[in-house]
Amino acid sequence: MQRRQDSSVKKGTRSVWSGEKEYLVHGATQVPVVHSVAFGYDDIDQWFEVAIGKREGHIYGRNTNPTVQAFEDKVKDLEEAEAATSFSTGMAAISNALLTILVPGDRVVSIKDTYGGTNKIFSEFLPRLNIDVTLCETGNHEEIEKEVRKGCKILYLETPTNPTVKITDIERMVKVAKENGALVFVDNTFATPINQNPLKLGADLVIHSATKFLGGHADALGGVACGDEDLIHKIYHYREINGASLDPMAAYLLLRGMKTLHLRIKKQEENALAVAKYLQSHDKVEEVFYPGLETHPNHDIAKRQMVGFGGMLSFAVKGGLDSVRQFMPKLEFANKAANLGAVETTVGPARTTSHIECTVEERKALGIPEGLVRYSAGIEEKEDLIADLEQALSHIK
Repeated sequence: MQRRQDSSVKKGTRSVWSGEKEYLVHGATQVPVVHSVAFGYDDIDQWFEVAIGKREGHIYGRNTNPTVQAFEDKVKDLEEAEAATSFSTGMAAISNALLTILVPGDRVVSIKDTYGGTNKIFSEFLPRLNIDVTLCETGNHEEIEKEVRKGCKILYLETPTNPTVKITDIERMVKVAKENGALVFVDNTFATPINQNPLKLGADLVIHSATKFLGGHADALGGVACGDEDLIHKIYHYREINGASLDPMAAYLLLRGMKTLHLRIKKQEENALAVAKYLQSHDKVEEVFYPGLETHPNHDIAKRQMVGFGGMLSFAVKGGLDSVRQFMPKLEFANKAANLGAVETTVGPARTTSHIECTVEERKALGIPEGLVRYSAGIEEKEDLIADLEQALSHIK
């Protein structure tokens, strides 16, 4: 049966059906997990045409795989991209995308509040390759524009940011980047394609840690990048040679998880907003960060470029790290772990989750206090999550 896979079909439906029909076999209703490393051909001319990309097919698992391709096609459709390619992890997607384009002597402009691993690429690894990196204050659009106008190869954005959920105006940044010949890469992990489509706002590449919200069940690592065919082909070629390929079993788990992406995101952001409002009025909470709150400094930008505000928030408790040590172990309906985007609520301080790679001084310079708590709302009932926070926070002396 031919299925419509265009923007007229709503995202909840596309989350279920996109990218699967071509890979169903023997009347099965689910995409199979193809574990074969190699794919054989009796006709060596056909084999050659597949190998050089003139004919569709697969030759070796490090390059492509049917299960993996089904996952890529689903993300591609939800991001309304021409093409997509996947990776073994989200950090592999970020590093491979950057290293595909950048060469010694190039310059990158980004923001200070990127995920800790990304920040390490900018502060430690790219400078080793004689690639200049300038990190601007997140939310200071004038500073970013000024630096882009000095010239750069890539403007790299993460919005909302991890863990402080700051917002950058993508359309405004795209405008200055295009005027100055720069590519725009956007990490869309927190928003997901349900709530934000950076390519539609003019970005050149959108990146996801599929481990998080796309998979949604904390049982599979993966990453994916989407964009136009030419750019994705370059990134795919770098990845196929350097070997950070997505495993077919992980691809299957991510593919399965994405079928409920729309449902999960709606429930998670409902819970996140309720929790954020509750924490905002709590006498032991110093500050709450969530773009869905009208008090968020970039609430208006988020409302303009996002459909919903997502399931992530963070907050700082009075008393800092000592208070975190007192209340966090008392939470009953939260995994205390370095992950996010799962069906279970997941909580952790930035010092052991998003920015564990950074020193205390580096976190302080990035505006991340030691007592900052990252809260990934799950799909539980919001009343239970709030009651759980209430009893846990009561243990702070």
